[in-house]
Amino acid sequence: METETNSPIPTAVEEQKLLRTILNLNAQVLGLTLGFLLGIGLFVATLVLVIKGGPNVGHHLGLLNQFFFGYSVTYLGAFTGGFYGFVVGYVSGWVIGMVYNGVVYLRSR
Repeated sequence: METETNSPIPTAVEEQKLLRTILNLNAQVLGLTLGFLLGIGLFVATLVLVIKGGPNVGHHLGLLNQFFFGYSVTYLGAFTGGFYGFVVGYVSGWVIGMVYNGVVYLRSR
């Protein structure tokens, strides 16, 4: 009687390892993704308001200058806001990814 070492049925240890690998998020990729989304979102929102024009352009969006030094609802401010949006999005995505991976690790123990 022969015993097969490469059994198609995974063991419990292999299943746990596979589950942990599948559920693991790459925090840097999530950070880059959210960074690009927030950066481009703030950039486009600022440009739309500048192009639209009017007597009081982007009053509410302009309040972001309380948090983002140098931001204003202007063409230059769109680039500044895009940079700040990328930074905030990257840090947020990285933190979310790390917390998620920590919870997955603790639950799989």
